[in-house]
Order: sequence, then C-alpha cells, then structure tokens
Amino acid sequence: MFKDRPANIYEMLSQSIKAFPDREAIVMEEFRQTYSQLGDVVDGLAVHFYQKYKIRKGDRVALLLNNCPEFIHVVLACARLGAIVVPLNTRLSHLELSYMISHSGSSLIFTEEEKRDVIEKVNEELALSHPYEVVFITNHEGQKGNTFLEFIHLKQEISLIAREEINETDPLFIMFTSGTTGTPKGALGSHVGIISSALNYKHVIKASEPVKTLIAVPLFHVTGLIGQLFYMIAIGGTSVLLERYQTEPFIRTIVKENITFLFNVPTIYVMVMSHPIFQELSVSSVKVIAYGGAPMSYETIEQLRKHFPGIQLHNAYGATETSSPTTIMPVHYDDDKLNSVGKPVPVAEIKVINETGEELSAGEVGELLIKGPMVIEGYWRNEEANAKSFEGDYWKSGDMAKVDRDGFVYIMDRKKDMINRGGEKIFSVEVENVLYGHEGVLEAAVVGVPDALFGEQVKAYIVKKENVNVNENDIQEFLKSRLADYKIPKFIEFIKELPRNPGGKILKSYLAKLNQNKSRQ
Repeated sequence: MFKDRPANIYEMLSQSIKAFPDREAIVMEEFRQTYSQLGDVVDGLAVHFYQKYKIRKGDRVALLLNNCPEFIHVVLACARLGAIVVPLNTRLSHLELSYMISHSGSSLIFTEEEKRDVIEKVNEELALSHPYEVVFITNHEGQKGNTFLEFIHLKQEISLIAREEINETDPLFIMFTSGTTGTPKGALGSHVGIISSALNYKHVIKASEPVKTLIAVPLFHVTGLIGQLFYMIAIGGTSVLLERYQTEPFIRTIVKENITFLFNVPTIYVMVMSHPIFQELSVSSVKVIAYGGAPMSYETIEQLRKHFPGIQLHNAYGATETSSPTTIMPVHYDDDKLNSVGKPVPVAEIKVINETGEELSAGEVGELLIKGPMVIEGYWRNEEANAKSFEGDYWKSGDMAKVDRDGFVYIMDRKKDMINRGGEKIFSVEVENVLYGHEGVLEAAVVGVPDALFGEQVKAYIVKKENVNVNENDIQEFLKSRLADYKIPKFIEFIKELPRNPGGKILKSYLAKLNQNKSRQ
C-alpha cells in the first residue's frame, strides 16, 4: 500500500483544496468551480444532508444522473459524511432501477427532470416495500417535489455535523456490475480502494501538471468516476464534463478547454479522428491518451501517433471490482508490447492459474486473479457471489490472460467467451486483433455459436468502414494466411454498430443471444 496516502476521500480532496485553492476543479460549459469553491459546496451540502435528510455514516444515497457538477457534489458530500453512494445507469428500465434501489437500501435518490417518468414508475413499484425520498437537482420555477437547494450558506454550520471517524476501509460506493444475465451484483468499494487507484494512475502515468481531463464517459462507471474524476482530485487536476459523449462537442471542448488528458474506449478515438472538423482544429494540448475496455488496432495507434505527435499512450485494464486499474502500460515500452494491457499497478498482485488452481509460468494462459487494496470488499449482501468470486484475498477476474517474461500482461479472452471448437481452444481477442488489420474493418467482435458437429463454430460481427467495399469472402481470404484454419470465422455478419455497455465494453453475450434468436427463426 502507498505509505503517504490520505486517510479517506475527504482528506484527499482537502489536500488539493489546500494546495490549489484557486485552480479550477470542475468545468461544464459556463459553469466553473475552483477547488476552494468546491470545498465550500461539499461542506454545505454535507450539512444539508445531515440536517434535512438525516444521512449518517453507512446510509445509502443513489444517483440517477448523467454527467453534471451536482453528481460530483453529492459523491463528495457523501464521502464527507461516511455515506455510501449508489451510482445508477441512466439507461436502465424502471424494473432494473427498482431492484438496485431496493437491494442497496437507498433512502435518498438524486435525479434530473428528464427522469421523472421512470422515477414515477419506480415509485409505483416500490411504494409499499421500500420508503425513500427523491430530490431533483434542477431548480425550475414551479417544479414539484424536492429540489437541489443553494447550500453554500450552510458552511458556517459545519460544526453541527457529528464527526464520526471515517476509516479508509469504510465503503464509499455500491456500483452494480453490468452483467447481462442473472441478478446484478453490487460491488462494494472502499475509500482506500479509490485512493489506491487514484495514486496508481498518478505514479504510473506521470502526467505533467496541471492536468485537465475531458469526462465524456458516464460518471456512474469506474472509468469516469475513478479513472478520471478521483485521479484529478488526487493531483489537483481539472475535470471538464460533457453530459454524454457526442463527437463534435467532444472535439470542440478539447480545443476550447486545452484538454491535456483523455481516457476512453478505442472506438471514441476512431470516431474523433474520422470526424470532418478534426482536421480543421488543433488538438496539440493533449499530451496523454489512455484507453481500455477493448483492443486497439495497430492502425488506430499509428493514427493517434500521427495526429497527436509525441503522445504518451497508455493501455489500461481493470474492472468495477478493482476500482478501475489493475494494469497500466508504463510511459516507455517497445512496440512489440502493443498488444499488452501493461504491467500490474504498484499496489497490485496478480497470478495466473489453471483449472486446478495451480499458478502458471510466464507465457502460459490461465485465469487472472487479482489482489490489492483497490479490490472491492465484496458484493453487497450477496454471500453466494462472494464465495464464487474470491479465492482468499484474490478476486477471480474471469479473464484468460498470460504474463510474459518482462511482466507485461496480455488479456486473451473472457473465460466464458473462449470458444471451444471440437476441443481446440480459440481466443476471440486473437481473431479480432487480426481482423482489425483489414483495411475495411472499423470494429469486430468474435463469438462462439452452437454447432452440431464441433460444439461451437467461430462467428465474427463486423462494422465496416465508410466508403469501403468488403464482403465475407474478402475477410476469409485475408485471414487464411494469418490464422490457423480452425480459427477462421465460419460465419461473418456485417452490422451497423456493436452493442456496448455504458463503459464502452462490447456485449458479446448480447451478440450470442442475437445469433440464437436468428437460428430459431
């Protein structure tokens, strides 16, 4: 663990307030707030929570919000009180939200006016079984119900808060995993987990300060919340917010705000560099680009190096259960490591095991297990999931990986996504990486589909590049000299876009179901 770490998230914020009081902490369009102003707002809101809503240490507060300053204010005020934040995916149905609100035991929900209809359905669903209050963050005249009040004037009453000690192992968030099957699991993340992750980014990326990041991925996801926001708070950086990702506003905001650090899925960088206005504007302020969630093709990497000369490029790998990063590419590495997700972060321990639990040697593929202070405490009120997902202090990632002799980690596949064709094990990532080398392929996802003879066959879903003619035969011919014959997809389907979760990861389980449904028709 890092020796000189803050005791909790509020102390981490306080250190940046003291060091950089006049530096901007949050920017969104015309809204601009310094660290000193942010501290005042957090203290005032904490008093408001404590007095009006009786929020105490351990109470759960849910957020159904797109990116906005109020999201950050609520999270930090909860950290001030020792309360637990429950970030909710704004795209979920009222039934999914009802389960998460009820299961987490949230007593207070912050949302926005555009979510009023879905909240009313949640109210109907939970009317008798689970009492809670809803607060709308806007202050529109005549709006019904509670609103997000001006609370800076409450700062002088901060002494009214009963100061319970907030330990670093106390939980700060319950973040529901984005699984598409079964009941969602609430990952229970701690203050020390987030602090460790923020410091991991600081020590590995070594970005030149001051740092400004553009957060377009959702704050209810670990990349936005921890990989960007809390990383910025740890180093006194500036978080510039977009409500949601849109390519042209994204590019214009980079230029307007002189953004220095970006962290997104590879697809966003492809869309940015393909947009007509990208060539017209200077993005020379960007010094560091991080990416994760999916492989990045060599072509995209070369394009990034061309358009962002001297760029510091970091692949990163992590999960909700590891409070963001487990591995990050170091500042300097050889190009023969480009398929790697980097080395374990300073406070992580990893091992790769086979099906009998034996630790494997360098170069051998097995399941990746992860240990460290950034790993979650477990799943909220779910002993069955805890029993399945943890082996001692290690979290079982479910990812198939290997580690080379230099300590670089390579993610080969999700354990459940590995294709078994007549006993031959096929890693979908390997096939996808080759597909990305075809000039007509923008995106690709490879899955296993049922087969009466071999058990499974390989199928590729491909998004074509614009203005490029390519067909199934072209793809298979391209692969023949690059892959063993049994790895070449028997089936190829061209689609307009790949399904993704809010964090940008491709939903292969959805593609597998899509194929099954078509087979039945």
